Amino acid sequence: MKLTEELRAFLEEPRFPVLATSYPDGRIQQTVIWYALDGDRIILNTATGRVKDRNIRNNPHISLCWEDGYRWITIEGTVSEIIDDQERAVADIFALARRYHPAASDDEIDRRYANFRRELRTTYVVDIDRVISHNF
Repeated sequence: MKLTEELRAFLEEPRFPVLATSYPDGRIQQTVIWYALDGDRIILNTATGRVKDRNIRNNPHISLCWEDGYRWITIEGTVSEIIDDQERAVADIFALARRYHPAASDDEIDRRYANFRRELRTTYVVDIDRVISHNF
């Protein structure tokens, strides 16, 4: 699904969405997460084996929600690609760290998030299936 320019401008800012995944028994799990736009897809990344990682591998349908006062966007999507290649996944999480800390030097990012290099990481590519927004 293609995003409008207004929605894209909102999402290109480093905001913190809530990611919703579902457990195998149908219960919902939510967590705040970093993200980036890649065209009309969304890039997410987490440590391999976390609850959200296990849930996504079990059911690739996710939801993300961003709020800014009385403006908000909810995106329903499908994880179309799970990237376990560590070189790529670690590069992706450092790119996200730089996105969320634009004033920090690369050395500062490397020091602050050194643990990322020791963790197994996974990147997810999310195709946007549906967009619901308010006050845009």
